Amino acid sequence: MLKATLRSFFAHKGRLVLSALAVVLSVAFVAGSLIFSDTVSRTFDRLFASTSADVTVGPKQGFGESVPSGTVPTVPAGLAERVAAVDGVADVQVDVEVENITVVDARREPVGPTTGAPTIGTNWYVYDRSPVELASGHAPRGPGQALLDADTAESKDVSIGDTLTVLAPPGSFDVRVVGIAAFTTTNPGAALVFLDTPTAQRELLGDADAATSLAVTAAPGSDDETLKRRLGAELGGAYELRTADEQAESSAAQLGEFLDVIKYVMLGFAGVAVLVGVFLIVNTFSMLIAQRTRELGLLRALGADRAQVRRSVLVEALLLGLVGSTLGLATGIGLAFALIELMALTGMNLDAAEMVIGPVTPLAAYAVGVGVTFVAAYLPARRAAQVSPMAALADAEVAGAGRPLTVRAVVGAVVAVAGAAALAGCAVSGDTSTSAWLLGLGVVLTLAAAVIAGPLLVRPVIRVLGGAFPALFGSVGRMSRRNALRNPRRTGATAAALMVGLALVGGLSVASASMTASFDKEIDRTLGADFMVQAGNFRPFPREITERVQDVEGAGLVVRQRFVPLALSLPDGKRVESAAAAYDPGLDQVANLEYAVNGSAEALAPGHLGMDREFAAEHRVRVGDTVPVEFPGGRKAELMVGALTDLGGPGRPGAAGSLVVGMGTADRYVPGGQDSVLFVNAADGTDPDALRAALNAALDPYPQVQVRDQADYKELVREQMAVLLYLVYALLGLAIVIAVLGVVNTLALSVVERTREIGLLRAIGLSRRQLRRMIRLESVVIAVFGAVLGLGLGLVWGLAVQQVLALEGMTELAIPWGTVVAVVLGSVVVGLAAALVPALRASRMNVLAAIAHE
Repeated sequence: MLKATLRSFFAHKGRLVLSALAVVLSVAFVAGSLIFSDTVSRTFDRLFASTSADVTVGPKQGFGESVPSGTVPTVPAGLAERVAAVDGVADVQVDVEVENITVVDARREPVGPTTGAPTIGTNWYVYDRSPVELASGHAPRGPGQALLDADTAESKDVSIGDTLTVLAPPGSFDVRVVGIAAFTTTNPGAALVFLDTPTAQRELLGDADAATSLAVTAAPGSDDETLKRRLGAELGGAYELRTADEQAESSAAQLGEFLDVIKYVMLGFAGVAVLVGVFLIVNTFSMLIAQRTRELGLLRALGADRAQVRRSVLVEALLLGLVGSTLGLATGIGLAFALIELMALTGMNLDAAEMVIGPVTPLAAYAVGVGVTFVAAYLPARRAAQVSPMAALADAEVAGAGRPLTVRAVVGAVVAVAGAAALAGCAVSGDTSTSAWLLGLGVVLTLAAAVIAGPLLVRPVIRVLGGAFPALFGSVGRMSRRNALRNPRRTGATAAALMVGLALVGGLSVASASMTASFDKEIDRTLGADFMVQAGNFRPFPREITERVQDVEGAGLVVRQRFVPLALSLPDGKRVESAAAAYDPGLDQVANLEYAVNGSAEALAPGHLGMDREFAAEHRVRVGDTVPVEFPGGRKAELMVGALTDLGGPGRPGAAGSLVVGMGTADRYVPGGQDSVLFVNAADGTDPDALRAALNAALDPYPQVQVRDQADYKELVREQMAVLLYLVYALLGLAIVIAVLGVVNTLALSVVERTREIGLLRAIGLSRRQLRRMIRLESVVIAVFGAVLGLGLGLVWGLAVQQVLALEGMTELAIPWGTVVAVVLGSVVVGLAAALVPALRASRMNVLAAIAHE
């Protein structure tokens, strides 16, 4: 049996190669994501471990670090004297490091990464663990001098002697580049501007006696943990102390969030490849077994029992999985290499020679590859074991062509009803988490129902889709439609691969379009200002920009928005850490906030705050109540609830983040914060277009901010939604590639199966051109059938997703009909492309040899 199995496997290797490609793609994405993330993690673990100080003294970690308030937590620089006096301390350095500053050259062009990595301003000092060294020039000596890292200098064409402008939180200042610093370790992708320590304290922090942390070097013979305990005894609990290992672990955890995004995206691609590949492999093995009915019958007649036949098919699947996994692992290594090279374009210089292939990677690769093929081939293997020895005496049948679909109908109906009930529950649940759980369950069940019941839909749907074929293409069109209807199981399984990808696209396209429409409506409802000034990365900007806007001729009312971290101690005993939006008086003239009780005057008054009505009801808070509030740095206040808001916008009802306070309260309790948005109205008699031109001219030195009106802001939201759609379309592309392989495989095996039939058709006058057209039409109708099922399922999913989004305030439903039409037309192209090779092969058959084929 083993010899027969091996002979069969190598005899059909050409037919199995397309199935192997699905395994290769699945394994490649799994292996590539693991290798890439392991390589980046190992590289940066070494970087953090080799550059972290023995002990770092920093500001106490509290809450609100993720809130974009614009404040920079600091420690007193004078603390270094106390630290230096502690036993076991060899050296103390003051660290100043401020992220997300903006640096521009003489042409006002940004000098820094364009890919999202930060531009960092820091102080220059060299010690044995410095990640950089002086490559040319000299160190900064006083105000007006700076070093720039070599990678940024090269990419932005900056040389020693050039003048740069640094836009920091306290304000902007000019520096002359006096030297270039080169990385001695991996460049993390950021741009670094180095100043001498006093200048960095004054210009970056606005305080000559402040530091972002202190770097402590242990004396010989003093270990990090012991030194940390001694420093803790000296300084008390007012500061955060971390050893080198703890600092490296913290930095690696922050990097892990970035790596997780890449890893999960790639694993998403792997999941789609696995899901679609299963249909391809099941279909391939089913057809091969159908064509080998006579062969399997002979094996049974010669004494092979059912278990041996089943094992024979599973061994073939195992061999396919091993080959596909091996090729996929090699492809994954190439994919990881490509990602490493791609990261180099963003400034993150990883060494491909240090690529990490951990033991988990090959284990995961072979588990995915072998597991997918083994599971997918199990049902065809069971079917093969049921072949009767008497089948050897008859012509091979097309397995499943005539078997009733009663069981499928019953099971599919039950699963479909359960899935529909779960999706319907999304609309009536009223709770976001419950609705999201029901949505996931409904998607899985309805997808399973579509796969199970797909063959039942083949005859009615394809009769409609191919209804015009006889009139348009005559007898060729009639035969192509009958070929698609000949084996509903095969047609359903082939179309299912395409259905999965298009269902994802349909559902997420509806969700994206609905979110965009909801945000458009929300912008129309709430935004009343003529213009908004906002940073492109939504980060806070320096006070200098606010002052520049306020001084623009023609600018009337200017209302600032700033985010303030806070923690509420509520009457129900709960402590909620959140953030409030702080505004100037005049908010009602630039934004249309809705209130359930009172209004902006009461919410923004000194010592007051506004709270969302649903959040207030949940925690038993009423207007007039006083709520204890804690701000970063330990500042505390008792704020009176002056108003209850009823925002109801996307993502905001009932949220703890739906808090508003006056700008005076923000300045008092969170000094040093930066504005995130400026709402600007034109003064009476000022043309809005003239004001926009004046604002653009005034803000020309500040490339990090843009002037937007309502239309611009809507376009910005659409661009953000487009990022999700691009990912969806990439997933669709992968699914279509594998689905095309499935259609090609089905048609190629179908041509082999119908060799004698094709020979007879040619003998009675069917031309090669007509034969190719028949196979192309068959392919097109199968592809369009898959598209119709996928889009129908996707639209149902999209409607359910919109119901979940409605619980978060996104109540608008939008269906992108243009996308739907484009997908249907694209499926026709997919069908034509998939039929090219099988149609060509069929048309080149020798007529007499085809008629004699058994």
